[in-house]
Amino acid sequence: MSTAVAHINRIGTANPPFEVHDAFVRFVTGELQDERSRRLFERMAARSGIAKRYSFLEPRTLPDGTLTDTAGFYGTGTWPSTGRRMERYERDAPRLALAAIDALGIEPAAVGITHLVVASCTGFMAPGLDQLIVTGAGLDPGVERTVVGFMGCYAAVNSLRLAHHIVRSTPEARVLVVTLELCSIHFQRTGELASLLAMLLFGDGAAAALVTAASGGIALRDFRAVTIPGTADAITWGIRDQGFDMHLGGEVPARIAEALAADARRNDNLGLLRGASPGDFDLWAVHAGGRTVLDAVEHGLGLPPEALLPSRTVLNDHGNMSSATLMFILARMLAGEARGPGLALAFGPGMAAESFRFTLET
Repeated sequence: MSTAVAHINRIGTANPPFEVHDAFVRFVTGELQDERSRRLFERMAARSGIAKRYSFLEPRTLPDGTLTDTAGFYGTGTWPSTGRRMERYERDAPRLALAAIDALGIEPAAVGITHLVVASCTGFMAPGLDQLIVTGAGLDPGVERTVVGFMGCYAAVNSLRLAHHIVRSTPEARVLVVTLELCSIHFQRTGELASLLAMLLFGDGAAAALVTAASGGIALRDFRAVTIPGTADAITWGIRDQGFDMHLGGEVPARIAEALAADARRNDNLGLLRGASPGDFDLWAVHAGGRTVLDAVEHGLGLPPEALLPSRTVLNDHGNMSSATLMFILARMLAGEARGPGLALAFGPGMAAESFRFTLET
C-alpha cells in the first residue's frame, strides 16, 4: 500500500489595509540627525527591492510635519510597552487570520477540517490565536490544534512539515495551516542604523493553506533542516520591555551564500540539495528575507536571475512578513502557469535553513 502524498491544494493570503513603507522611510530620514547615516539609510531604502509594506496602523502627518499614526500608537512621546503591543496583536491578529481563510475560497466548516496548524512569532495571548480561529471560522471545536510559536521566518516550512506528516499518517485528514505576523507592532525608537535597516524590511500579512491527500496543487515531497555553524548570534528575536527586538546581523547574506555554495560543491545526499544540482529544479520558492538574502541564494547556487522572480515580486509588493512570506510566494506560483519540481528554502534564527522539495502539478 502506497503512502499518501500531502498536497497544498489552496492558499489564501491577506494584508492589513494601510500601506506604510514610504511613511516609514520618511519618518526615519526625518529622525536621523547624522547626515552620513541619513544618506546611507536613504540609499539602502532605495535599493531594498521593497515598494510596499502593510499594517493596521494608518500613517498620519501632523500639522507641524511630524509623522505618526492615527491611533497614536507610535506617538510623539514614549512608544508603547510590550503590553500595549500585545493588545494590538489580540485585536488585529484574529481578523487578519480570518481574512486569509476567507481568501481560500472555501467554507472551512463545510470541508471538514480535521487539524489546524498556526504559526506566529509576533504575539502571544490566551485563549490563543488557534482557538479564536476555530471559533471565528466555525470549525469543529474538537479539531486537533498545534501552534508553531516564535520560530520566525522559517516557521511556514515547519508548519507544512507538520501537515505533511499528519496527511501521511492519516490520509483522510484535512489540515488548515495558518501563518500570521504583525511585524509592524514591534518597531523600535532607536538611532542605531543597523536596527533601522532591519525594521525597513518587515511588514504584516497572513496566509492560509488547505493541505490534504487529494491530488492537485503543490505536492510536498520531503523536508530537511540544517544549521550553519558559528551563526547563532546572526539572527535574534528577543522579548523586551518595549516590544520584540529584532537583530539581523550584516553577515547574514554572506554566510548564506557561503553555506549554499559549499552545499552545491559537496553535492551529497546530506545537504539541502539532496545530491541534486540546482538545474534539477524548475521552481525556487525562497523566503524573501530581503534583497541581499535573495542575492545571496542566487549567487551561492549560481541561479539565473529569473529563478527568484516570485520571491522578489513578493518582497517588492509586501516586504518580509516573516512566517507568512513563503506562503505568499507559493500562492503566486499556484496562480501562475509554471509547473514542475521545485525547492523551497527559508532562513531564520540558529542560523538555520529549512527546506522542502515539491512538485507543482498540472
